Amino acid sequence: MSKRFRKRKSEGVENELPNELNSEVEKNANVTGNEEEDFLQTLDDAIGDSSDADEGIDQTFHSGNSDSGNSSELEFESGDEQFSNDENIKNSHSDDENTKNINNDTDEDSVNEAEIEDISTSDEDGVEDSEDKEQETVISKKIQKTKKSAKKNNQKLEDVQPSTSALCRSKVSVLQEFGKELKTSLKSKEGKNLLKKFQIDKEYENSDTSDEEDIRNTVGNIPMHWYDEYKHIGYDWDAKKIIKPPKGDQIDDFLRKIEDPNFWRTVKDPQTGQEVVLTDGDIELIKRINSSRIPNPSHDEYEPWIDWFTREVEKMPIKNVPDHKRSFLPSVSEKKKVGRMVHALKMGWMKTTEELEKERKAKRGPKFYMLWETDTGREAMRRVHDPVSAPKRDLPGHAESYNPPPEYLFDEREEREWLKLKEEPHKRKLHFMPQKYKSLREVPAYPRYLRERFLRCLDLYLCPRARRVKLNIDAEYLIPKLPSPKDLQPFPTVQSMIYEGHKDLVRRISVEPKGEYMVSGSDDKTVKIWEIATGRCIRTIETEDVVRSVAWCPNPKLSIIAVASGSRLLLINPNVGDKMLIKKTDELLSEAPQLDPMENERIKTAVQWSTADAKEQQKGVRVILTHFKVIRQVTWHGRGDYFATVMPEGANRSALIHQLSKRRSQIPFNKSKGFIQCVLFHPIKPCFFVATQHNIRIYDLVKQELIKKLLTNSKWISGMCIHPKGDNLLVSTFDKKMLWFDLDLSTKPYQTMRLHKGAVRNVAFHLRYPLFASASDDQSVIVSHGMVYNDLLQNPLIVPLKKLQTHEKRDVFGALDVVWHPVQPWVFSSGADCTVRLYT
Repeated sequence: MSKRFRKRKSEGVENELPNELNSEVEKNANVTGNEEEDFLQTLDDAIGDSSDADEGIDQTFHSGNSDSGNSSELEFESGDEQFSNDENIKNSHSDDENTKNINNDTDEDSVNEAEIEDISTSDEDGVEDSEDKEQETVISKKIQKTKKSAKKNNQKLEDVQPSTSALCRSKVSVLQEFGKELKTSLKSKEGKNLLKKFQIDKEYENSDTSDEEDIRNTVGNIPMHWYDEYKHIGYDWDAKKIIKPPKGDQIDDFLRKIEDPNFWRTVKDPQTGQEVVLTDGDIELIKRINSSRIPNPSHDEYEPWIDWFTREVEKMPIKNVPDHKRSFLPSVSEKKKVGRMVHALKMGWMKTTEELEKERKAKRGPKFYMLWETDTGREAMRRVHDPVSAPKRDLPGHAESYNPPPEYLFDEREEREWLKLKEEPHKRKLHFMPQKYKSLREVPAYPRYLRERFLRCLDLYLCPRARRVKLNIDAEYLIPKLPSPKDLQPFPTVQSMIYEGHKDLVRRISVEPKGEYMVSGSDDKTVKIWEIATGRCIRTIETEDVVRSVAWCPNPKLSIIAVASGSRLLLINPNVGDKMLIKKTDELLSEAPQLDPMENERIKTAVQWSTADAKEQQKGVRVILTHFKVIRQVTWHGRGDYFATVMPEGANRSALIHQLSKRRSQIPFNKSKGFIQCVLFHPIKPCFFVATQHNIRIYDLVKQELIKKLLTNSKWISGMCIHPKGDNLLVSTFDKKMLWFDLDLSTKPYQTMRLHKGAVRNVAFHLRYPLFASASDDQSVIVSHGMVYNDLLQNPLIVPLKKLQTHEKRDVFGALDVVWHPVQPWVFSSGADCTVRLYT
C-alpha cells in the first residue's frame, strides 16, 4: 500500500508542476531547438526513471482486489497515469510485512522538502528582472502547496502500515535530481522559454503523427538486412552511427523469458534494434484491432443520427424582382438620342448588326459553279421539256412491316444463310432481315441512313445529264447458249463407294497409272493402299510424321510411290500388281549410282539421299530423301524419272528437282520471288510452273529463263493443274475462285468461276475426257465440262455439270483433294471426315 501511495505522490508532483506553470510561462519568448531538446530530454529521463523503477509492481496497479468500500484506485492506461485518492486509504490492501520502513519514507520526504526550499531560495537570490521575480514567486507558491500536500499524505500514512522498498527510495532520488535540474534551468530566461516551448509541444503530443517522418533512423525505407554484416544499424539525425545492441544467445533469452515478467510484451524496434516494452494501452489497442473493433474505445458506434438538412418545406418569398422601369424617370437627352437612332434605322442610314453581318457574308460568301453546261439555259433550268421520270419502286410487303407475321421472320437456318452471303448480297432474297417490334415507338433509327444518303448524293453528282435511248435487251441474249448436260455425258453423278480406315483427315490421294489401285496419305501418319474395285485396304504403311502429299509414279513400267512425311521424302515400292514389275523396281532402286564428288555444298545442306535400313525395307521403303524443311508437295514429271518437292519455309531453296536414275538433286532458283505454294511440270515441253501466293511463273528448264508470268488477281493460290495438251491451266484459290488460263492467249485469266461457297482446295483435269473437277471446304465436289478445241479461233467450252456434296464438315475443312481415274470417268475425293469417296 505504501508503494502505491508513494507512486501516486511522486507522479502527482511531476504532473502538477508543468500544468500549473503553463499560464505563467506563456509570456516568455521562444528558444532555440538545441536547448528545447536538452530540456525535454532531461524531463523525459526523470519520468522514464520513475516509470522504470515501478515496473516490478505493474501487477499491483492492475489488480482488482479491493473492497466494496474502497474509493481510491490506481488506473494506468497507454502511458498516462490517473490516480484517485480518498480519505479511506486504510481500507485498501495492506500486509503486515510492509509496516517496517515507514520512518525511512518520511525522512526521504523531508529531504525532498529541504531540496525544494533550496530551489526557492536560490531562485530568489538570482533574479535580475521584475518579471523573473514574479515568475519565481509563483513557482515558490506552487512548491509550497506541494509540500503541504506531501505533509498531509505523510500524516495519513502514519495510520497505515507501509512497506519499505528499494523502488520507493529510487523514486525519492529521482525527485531530488528533478529538483536540481529544475533549479539550474529556471535561473535564466532560456529556461522559462523552454518551459513555454514544452507547454506548447505538450498540446500536440496526442495528435496524429502517422504522416511524420521517423527521425530515429535516417536510412529511409530500405531493407534492414543490408546492415546484417555491420556493427551499426543506421544513422541518427546527427549523422552518428546507431550501434546495434548486444545480442544474447538462446540461453539468455530463455532466462529472460523466465525472470522478466515483461518479456511477453517486449518487441524489437527494426529501425534501431532496441527492445521496446509495450504499455497496457498499446496491448489494449492491439487486442481491439485483432478482435475487429474500433481502436479508439471512446468512439461511439451507435451515436444518434443528426439530420443536418430538414425535410420540411420552408416558406420562401414569392418574388424578388427589381422595380419596374416605370418607377424611374427617363432622361430627356437620352430620349432625343434614341429618337434620332430610330429615325436613322427607318431611313436606312443606320444598319443593325445582323444586316452588317449578312453583307459581309455576301461579299466573301461561297461561289457556285455549274457542273453541267446544259443546265445553264432557261429551258433547261425550267425543266419543262423532256422531264426525267423517277423510277418506280415496288410497294412494301409484309416482310418490311415493323410487326410482320411469324412466317416472314427468319429462323436460325435462314439467318445463317443470309449472313453467309455477306460478300455476295445480290444473291440474297431480301436485302434486309425482317424484325418484329411491339409498337412503332420501339422501332429504332435506320443504322445505314447516313451511308445511303451519301451514296444517293454521289449518284446525283455523278449521273449523266444526257438523254439516251434505252436499249431493250432480253436476258436470253446475254446468257450464252450452253449445251444440255445430257449431251455432255459421260460424267460422274452418284457416289459409288466410301473408303474408310483413316483416323484423321486425308490430305492427298493418288491413283495408279493403270487405274487398279489408289494410295492415300493422312494426318494419322499412315499411308494406305486401296483396291479401287472392291474398296479393300491392301496395305498400311506407318510413317514418323504427318503425310502431307503422295504421288504415284506416272511411268507404268515402275511401281513407285513418293510420300512426303514431315521433312523426309520416302520412295516406296507398294508390292501390288505385277510381280515382275515389282522385282524390276527393286532392282532399279537397289543399284545406287556413284555420287558426284563435285556436288554443290548448298545442295548437300538442303537434301541428302540415303538407302532405307532393314526395318524400313520391310515396310516397302527403298530410298529416303531427307530435306532441311517440312515438305508440302511432291509431283512427278510425265516420264517418271524426275520429280519435284516444295518446302514453303525453305526461302531460296523452297523448290527442288530430283532425278531418280542418277540420284541427284538440283536447286533451280538462286533467289525465290515469293512464298512458293506448289510446282508443276509441263506434260510435253521442258517447262516448269511455280505458283506463289498471288502469281504463277513459267520457266524454261533448258534455257533457264522466265517465259511468262500469269496474274491471278487473287489473295492466295491453293493448287493448280495443267490440261493434258499443255495449252490451258486451271488454278484454285482460297478466296472461292477457279481461274482458267489460256497460255497462248493472255497472262490474265480467260475465265473466272465462282462456283463454290468456300475455299477451293484443289482442281484436276481428266487425262482422256473433257472433264475437270474441284474440291472445296463447302464439302462439295463440282464436276464441269471443259472442252478445248484444236481450232485456235474457237474458245474453250466450260459448262458446270454436277455438284456432289457428300463429305461431312470437320471444323472448317470439307473436301481436301480431288483426283480423276486415268481411264474411266470416275472421280475420287478425300475429306476431313477421314474418308475417300468414289463418284461414278
